[in-house]
Amino acid sequence: MSEDHYFSADPSVPFKRTRVTATAWGRRFDLESGSGVFSQSRIDIGTSVLFRVTTPPVAGHLLDLGCGYGVIGLGLAVSSAQVRVTGVDVNQRAVMLANENARSLGVADRFTAYLPDLAPEVPYDEIWSNPPIRIGKEALHELLLRWLPGLAPNGRAVMVVGKFLGADSLQTWLGDQGYPTTRLASAKGFRVLESRRSVGPSGISV
Repeated sequence: MSEDHYFSADPSVPFKRTRVTATAWGRRFDLESGSGVFSQSRIDIGTSVLFRVTTPPVAGHLLDLGCGYGVIGLGLAVSSAQVRVTGVDVNQRAVMLANENARSLGVADRFTAYLPDLAPEVPYDEIWSNPPIRIGKEALHELLLRWLPGLAPNGRAVMVVGKFLGADSLQTWLGDQGYPTTRLASAKGFRVLESRRSVGPSGISV
C-alpha cells in the first residue's frame, strides 16, 4: 500500500480525482477525493465503524485530527449546525480537497482544514480521529502529544484504531500520559477509544 498520503502531495500538480459517497450518522453525502490521499477511493473501514458505533456531538468546537479529504470532520459538520470543525492534515492536497468539499456541502462557514502549523491553537471541546497509525509508534505519539493538550478541561478525544495495529497498547499509553482511555466499542477488527484529561483532587484537569 502506498504511503504517499502521509506526505505533502502538491495540490498544484495535476492528479486524478475520485467521487466518494459517505454515510455518517445516517446522513449521506458526496465527497471529492483524489490520488495521493488516504483511502482515496472509498471510506476507510475504521471510519465506517466510528460512524456506526458513536453519536456525534450537537455543539462545540471540534478538531478532526488527520482529516484527509474531510470525511470525519464534514460528517460532524453535516450532522449538527451547532458545531465548528477544524481539520488538520500534513497533506496539502488533502487539505485542499477537504476545503473544497466543505464548500460544496455548504458548511465552509463551520469547517476549515489547515496544515498543522497554520491551525488555530484554541481549546477544542472534542478531538475526533482515525489517526495515521502507519507513520510509526514514535511519530504517532508525538502527534497525539501535540494535539491532546489542546482539549478543553471537560473535553474528550474519540479515536478509531485497528486492534492488530496497536489499539490496546495505545490505550494503555494514553492513560500513562494523563489521558485515561476507555474502549467505547470493538467491531470489524477496530477499537473505538475515548480519552479524557486526568482530573486531580481539586477537580482541575492536569
